[in-house]
Amino acid sequence: MKKYEMLLLLKSDLDEEAREAELKKYADIVTSMGGAVEATDKWGVKKTAYTVEFQTDAFYALMKFSAEGNAVKELDRVAGLSGVVLRRMITKAE
Repeated sequence: MKKYEMLLLLKSDLDEEAREAELKKYADIVTSMGGAVEATDKWGVKKTAYTVEFQTDAFYALMKFSAEGNAVKELDRVAGLSGVVLRRMITKAE
């Protein structure tokens, strides 16, 4: 298994329960596909560099995990379909 990092920008107007449920959804995808979540760092609400979907700020979260390639594809797919994810980026960790 390879190590990855997934940076998520969620809508800032979500309440705490909805944010936790969204982050848990991605952690559950990783574990259900045989991977392991090492850490989830919540950076909080920050200004974005530019307007994203008419939003000027977003809730930033970084999830570090190890998984196979098919789990990464599934994470990207599900995050792309979500209505509360403004941006996502999955990279290999060194």
